[in-house]
Amino acid sequence: MARTERIRKTDLGLRVWGVLVFAFLFLPIAVIVAYSFNTGRVLASWQGFGFRSYVAAINNDVIVSSVITSLQAALGTALLATVLGTLGGIALARARAGLWWAAALTGLLAVTMITPKIVDGIAFLPWFVTLGVDAGLGPFNNGMVRLIVSHTMFSVAVVTFIVRARMAGADRRLEEAAADLGATRWQAFRSVTLPVASPGILAGSLMAFTLSLDNTILSSFVQQPGYTPWPVYIFSSVRVALRPEVAAMSTVMLVLTLLALAVVGLVLRRSGESSTAIVKTIVR
Repeated sequence: MARTERIRKTDLGLRVWGVLVFAFLFLPIAVIVAYSFNTGRVLASWQGFGFRSYVAAINNDVIVSSVITSLQAALGTALLATVLGTLGGIALARARAGLWWAAALTGLLAVTMITPKIVDGIAFLPWFVTLGVDAGLGPFNNGMVRLIVSHTMFSVAVVTFIVRARMAGADRRLEEAAADLGATRWQAFRSVTLPVASPGILAGSLMAFTLSLDNTILSSFVQQPGYTPWPVYIFSSVRVALRPEVAAMSTVMLVLTLLALAVVGLVLRRSGESSTAIVKTIVR
């Protein structure tokens, strides 16, 4: 009885601790969402409930421009990371055990994911200057290109591991059957491999989109005038005073991010993949 009572108290204590941890993490976000309906001119000074801040945010050209820049960069990142990550994920899933290039690629992608973003930002800035100014490659002088390339560097690893997790359990005999029926490699890839990998591809593209929206450190290093993404705009705004319209647009972006993550979870659930399987394939 005493042992059972101790187990019950321990279980209750862990649950309470879990609730406190989640409250510590998410209460600040809830406060921002609540204060986005503040009708005052300063976020910290509550004047009343209303949608004035949302109207002001929509009518603010600088805010709208920064949001559009973030969405464009996120879309470009999702497209580029999906193409590269899909090819990498399928290649790793089909590689035989012990191949040096598969181990090297997996290690390189893993290092990419754990490298501090400030290190990546410091590395990308002079590299873009070298390519765009010294080497005369015009596209690298474009702020949007810089954002997409830098964001893709991290996102492509995520997409690769998600697609690899999806394809690791796929039956290769389907592709062999397509070849026996006379299909070329491209026809087998288009008709068999892509449909099988499509849940992982979609989930990876949505994750790349979400990660790009939230990328602040890299964006602050590589962004140029006229291409300031939303996270960088917020970072510069809080130095003066956080206004309700910033909280309002942040709430809109939060909802957009949650919707994207919800779609990712739904796709992975329907495809039979779990987050545990994806994590396992990273260290495989």
